Amino acid sequence: MNKKDLKKIYKSSTVALIILPILVGLLPVVVQSNYIFTVLIMIGIYAIVCNGLTMLIGYAGQISLGHAAFYGIGAYSSAIISGTYGISPWIGMIVGMIIAAIVAVIVGIPTFKLKGHYLALATLGFGIIVFTLFKEFRDLTGGSNGFFGIPSLSLFGFEFNSDARYFYLVWLFVIVGIIFSRNIIHSRIGRALRSIEGSEIASDAVGVNIMNYKLQVFVFSAMFASLAGSLLAHYVSFINPDLFGVMTSIYFLIMVIIGGSQNIWGSMIGAAAYVGLGELLKHYIPIILPNAGGEFEIVFFGLLLVVTLIYMPNGLSPQIEKVFNKFNSKKKGIQAPLQVSKKHIASGGENQ
Repeated sequence: MNKKDLKKIYKSSTVALIILPILVGLLPVVVQSNYIFTVLIMIGIYAIVCNGLTMLIGYAGQISLGHAAFYGIGAYSSAIISGTYGISPWIGMIVGMIIAAIVAVIVGIPTFKLKGHYLALATLGFGIIVFTLFKEFRDLTGGSNGFFGIPSLSLFGFEFNSDARYFYLVWLFVIVGIIFSRNIIHSRIGRALRSIEGSEIASDAVGVNIMNYKLQVFVFSAMFASLAGSLLAHYVSFINPDLFGVMTSIYFLIMVIIGGSQNIWGSMIGAAAYVGLGELLKHYIPIILPNAGGEFEIVFFGLLLVVTLIYMPNGLSPQIEKVFNKFNSKKKGIQAPLQVSKKHIASGGENQ
């Protein structure tokens, strides 16, 4: 990613950051369907996780197949602290993020000495271990039966007990997360991460502390995932280990790749594509294929991932940006370049 591309992303993200809060504020006025709010809330929750993964994968060049573990750590930490011990859910969310950060450091120190598919397998193994712990610690997590009775969030007496209210809360975190990521990317840390993604050998040669920056972005992404997990737990009020299995980590990765891993808006685009297509599949597949099992989603998104990697390796965000730029060009009306005759060229442009 060159300097010109970064400036372009920075300018476009500034415009989008102005438009997005306006859309979020006006949407509940137009939309009254609880179903649509539920879809938008899930898009927001997934976008928070993918926002952190975008920094890790797209800007630092590191892959993780274990982010569902951090997602689950946030959900269970917040659920246990508020549901079992009756402490404020907000404290539970903070505790979950702290635990996720500590675990990320412990896991990251040995893991980031690996590269390529070895790194992917190591993070996958970590995710499987945490998933197993969620199932086996029955007294704490409820095991396979799940954890019930998670209280809803409230702030200064204002309860987020409706879909419209929770929509505002989730998307507030989405906007804050995007602003945070945007500032990180365009800071010294972001420049170091891009150098690592480009060449670790070159980065090391100019004095970049590679392990330190890898750990930092891994911790950031883990905290994002933990926050999203807490928001999920307090929204659905019931969680079980199946929500945080290996396939969840793979779906997060698919969202990032589909949206575009080198654009901070790719997380939101990928989450929207995943949730939107998933809802369409649930509605239309039983009509088209009445005998189809529940695994058709895995097949569909697997094929979609392959097609995206072949034909759109940078994801959907650059394609959407091209369409937006073409629309702006037509709207402004680009003038055709002046035609200069050979006569003028020969005479140095003077009239004869």
